[in-house]
Amino acid sequence: MNQEQQNQNLSMEQSLLNELARELLLENKRARRWGIFFKGLFGLYLLSFFIVYLINNSDVAGLTASQHTALIDINGVISSTTEANADYVVTGLRKAFENPNTKGLILRINSPGGSPVQAGYINDEISRLKDKYPDIPVYAVISDMCASGGYYIAAAADEIFANKASVVGSIGVVMAGFGFTEAIDKLGVERRLLHAGSNKGFLDPFQPLKHDEVEHVQVLLDDIHKQFIDVVKSGRGDRLVDDEKLFSGLIWTGEESIELGLVDGLASASQVARDIIGVEDIVDYTRREHFLDQFARQIGASLFHSLIEFRFW
Repeated sequence: MNQEQQNQNLSMEQSLLNELARELLLENKRARRWGIFFKGLFGLYLLSFFIVYLINNSDVAGLTASQHTALIDINGVISSTTEANADYVVTGLRKAFENPNTKGLILRINSPGGSPVQAGYINDEISRLKDKYPDIPVYAVISDMCASGGYYIAAAADEIFANKASVVGSIGVVMAGFGFTEAIDKLGVERRLLHAGSNKGFLDPFQPLKHDEVEHVQVLLDDIHKQFIDVVKSGRGDRLVDDEKLFSGLIWTGEESIELGLVDGLASASQVARDIIGVEDIVDYTRREHFLDQFARQIGASLFHSLIEFRFW
């Protein structure tokens, strides 16, 4: 191969390398553009959720310029881990009472009950806010059910309304469990329970009930039940009939509850706003869990577990 052919081959190789380099640069540019595009799209996606979050969690209701009836929904089991928790409900209560254009407040309750502690927090805050803002009446409106802790909250209202088919009552306290003493014997399982503190393993479902343990728990339940009864009597006063069955844990319909003094009348939330408060415009102050609340909680839980694993393992 002569010198001229070698030069031609080298020139072709150089051209090919230059072409490959240009294509590689172009491909990198395209990849960067798409990367920027998708990152920007994801950023807009997060930004939109953040804006929705701010709108729903800011004091938008507080900006309401016209007179209105405030509404707070209490749905489902009352617990620190559900939307019907004291922090959420109390936040809505405070915003509603602090708005000078709130002419009345409706607690729309549909709950089978739940934590006496969470219900107690809400009841106490309603009473405090009523004392602070005496011109704002509070009404409880029962939809399907208002039992146990749900009625504990309703008792703080000035008046309680229900539907004729609503389920009302269950003023009592319960603690349930199971016993497996015979099953564990039949299966040939040996129970091994180690503890420090003579009563730390009390009410173990794999051991027979002990009289002193049952007696201790019964005192605890009776004490909580008495607190419940006192709250109901304080809220309802002379409207309650003189009958101890009210506090036995029984439930009644809305119509029966009127006769017993547990309910004042039959009405929906819109009827109470229109006919009793006199302001048909309803503003919802209910705080609800949104996507970013769940996202933040999940991220927080993941980070916590990661730190635990890093620290202890």
